[in-house]
Amino acid sequence: MGHIKIRKAEGTWTVRAGGAVLAETKNALELTEGDYPPVIYFPREDIAMAFLDDSDHSTHCPHKGDASYYSIITKSQTLKNAAWSYENPTLDAVRIKGCLAFYPSDTVAVERV
Repeated sequence: MGHIKIRKAEGTWTVRAGGAVLAETKNALELTEGDYPPVIYFPREDIAMAFLDDSDHSTHCPHKGDASYYSIITKSQTLKNAAWSYENPTLDAVRIKGCLAFYPSDTVAVERV
């Protein structure tokens, strides 16, 4: 182990895109992997899944498993593959099962409030 660290993220976290709040949770998890910046994972039950559309894109991470992707549908645009989840993560990453993470960008804000 050691390569991946997962801990509860302090405070309340939100995701906003296209003027809408997509997620708000007090149960976010912070995943740190090697030298990468930490990634915040949101429990599915705290996400407005109606804004998300399954994508056929997928990637494989040797440390976390296979990632499924989602596009975010806003009023003005579709943000392709802007969120992802590990439906069947490796043992090291089992705590993030059922959670989604979002790519922060000009159009997607992931922040502690």
